[in-house]
Amino acid sequence: MSEPSIFFSDPNERQGSFLRRTLVLGGLTAFGVTALTFRLGQLQLVQAGEYATLATQNQFNFRLIPPPRGLIKDRNGVVIAGNRPSFRVLVVRDETKDLDQTLDLLGQLLPDTVERRRSIIRDVNAAPRFSPVPVKSDLTWEEFAKVNLYANELPGVMADMHEQRYYPFGGAFAHVVGYVAKPNASDREVFAERGEDPPALFFNPSYRVGRQGIEKALDEALRGEPGGNRVEVDARGRVVAEDVGGSRPPVPGAEVITTLDADIQNRALEVFGEESGGCVVMDIRNGDILCMASAPAFDPNLFVTGVSSDVYRAWADYERRPLLDKTIYGTFPPGSTFKMTTALALLDAGIDPSDRVVCTGGYRYGGRTFRCWKPGGHGAQDMHDAIKNSCDTYFYHMCNRAGVDRIARVAEDLGFGQAYEIGIGGQSDGTVPSTRWKREYVEAVGRGDPTWYPGETLSVAIGQGALAVNALQLAVMTSRLANGRKKVQPRLIKAVGGEERPLEAFPDLPFPDEQLDIVRAGMAAVANDVTGTAYRASQLGLGDILMAGKTGTAQSRDYRPGESRGPRNAVWSRRDHALFVAFAPHDAPRYAIALIIQHAPAGGSADAAPRAREVMKVALLKDPDMRARIERPLPPAPEAPVDSIDEGAAPPAPEVAPPAATPRASPASEATPTGPRPYLSEPPR
Repeated sequence: MSEPSIFFSDPNERQGSFLRRTLVLGGLTAFGVTALTFRLGQLQLVQAGEYATLATQNQFNFRLIPPPRGLIKDRNGVVIAGNRPSFRVLVVRDETKDLDQTLDLLGQLLPDTVERRRSIIRDVNAAPRFSPVPVKSDLTWEEFAKVNLYANELPGVMADMHEQRYYPFGGAFAHVVGYVAKPNASDREVFAERGEDPPALFFNPSYRVGRQGIEKALDEALRGEPGGNRVEVDARGRVVAEDVGGSRPPVPGAEVITTLDADIQNRALEVFGEESGGCVVMDIRNGDILCMASAPAFDPNLFVTGVSSDVYRAWADYERRPLLDKTIYGTFPPGSTFKMTTALALLDAGIDPSDRVVCTGGYRYGGRTFRCWKPGGHGAQDMHDAIKNSCDTYFYHMCNRAGVDRIARVAEDLGFGQAYEIGIGGQSDGTVPSTRWKREYVEAVGRGDPTWYPGETLSVAIGQGALAVNALQLAVMTSRLANGRKKVQPRLIKAVGGEERPLEAFPDLPFPDEQLDIVRAGMAAVANDVTGTAYRASQLGLGDILMAGKTGTAQSRDYRPGESRGPRNAVWSRRDHALFVAFAPHDAPRYAIALIIQHAPAGGSADAAPRAREVMKVALLKDPDMRARIERPLPPAPEAPVDSIDEGAAPPAPEVAPPAATPRASPASEATPTGPRPYLSEPPR
């Protein structure tokens, strides 16, 4: 067995290994110290300013303040959409110890917040960090004081005063002015489609954007520029002080001046009562829209703080559609108000207006009888009488001499079948039938006969069939007929941000004066001839100022042969529409009106004309020239010379004793009427 061998390393080799390790570690240490020194020098000398700025930003926050929205005024400077101070209570999620507990305490102070607890929690959780979220607006003074009294027991809760959008006339301008609401995902997607980031203000719970009407169309101009408060915060982000010098006030949005008149607009909504429809009043000289009212309306103030789903659903499901603007979005058959258009087409075709048609109550064509509204007929009618009496048979008999294409061309010249640049988009163009329209319609739907038949022209001639118009188009038609020279274009926005919007030159109407005079004379007879369809409903009672107009009663559905058109108490959706168009004064036209009542109780003369008269009276009474004409004194009667007797004049009665009693008249003589027979009834059209 061999002994184990013991080997000893060389001492020189061990010392060399130690020295190599020492050099490596020393080198690494030297490199680290050098790098650290270099970095410290860079931070303290080169990047000192940058990190000082970042430190300051951590210490100070800039909190955006939504700007006051621009005012919207009527043509007289009356505010129709403004801002008002409002007390509100807010919650900052990151400053509350327990959000549920905080909301429980708030519920004891403000009981109505309990019902909206779920939506409040949703808004608080969606808000950015340390961003205050409104819990309730429009606090009373007692509620505001109560929240401040218990502020120490409500961490993360604050109460302040801010400006809130306010509509002083409620529903009167709800459709034309619109309303504001919180930005939603769709609003932010608009920026994403353009490759832009939404403004930070869009995430502010207090910010509102325009919805519908002018508020939406001019939203960017009305927004203004946001301001902000520069506040000092602690490490947890809580506000400890405010840097007044670093804050900037918000810039209010641009002021918008409209052509509307608050008094006329309010009166229009009043006269509708519970009925549904639209009313437009225009100045025929420059196209200014003085009134654009839709009924029934809604209170736009409710949308500012948010409408509950139950209320919104009730509005949306109501058959009279209070959320729909019936002046530019809703379309209706114009009924007999279209007969002036047909009359101009007949004159354009060379038809003699003195040619007569005998109305016996209907017109037989193509194996079908087209009824006139008057069962017994109107007798012999020329064009003037046909407009005055609204005789359907006359237009049945004559319309195919002009043809549907000529009627469509005249309708477009008078303003139908088109939308207008009034600052509000999404208008309904309506429908003006023609041979080309029918071909394109049949091609689009892929079924039906593209041929236009003369029998279809009969319905169009009296404002029925496929014809569909809105109240604004009817007002434009009436304005152009009254103006007689120019294609008046409607205007709604007068100035934005102090910059006046210039009036554009109107193109000429293609109709000779003598043709327009015939049509206007027929409209004057409608309102001022005792046998006119709107005589009793068109008397303004304003001195010598008179209206010229036209009634209309349009079918809302097809009737079976022999079916009655229904009494006043028929189901609302099965009634006919009532319409009335007019201008005044008829001898020097200045204002035009178009009024539609959807599913009216009776017809144009009974329902629409009286309401239009009341609105027109306000427009006339507000006009200084018209008021001066109304208040103009009558010329004094000439006085006879003293001590002279006019030739042929009756001599003065002698002074004699009272005559003896005369014998009593017989019953037959008492029953004999004296004087003109009173007007006892009015036609239904």
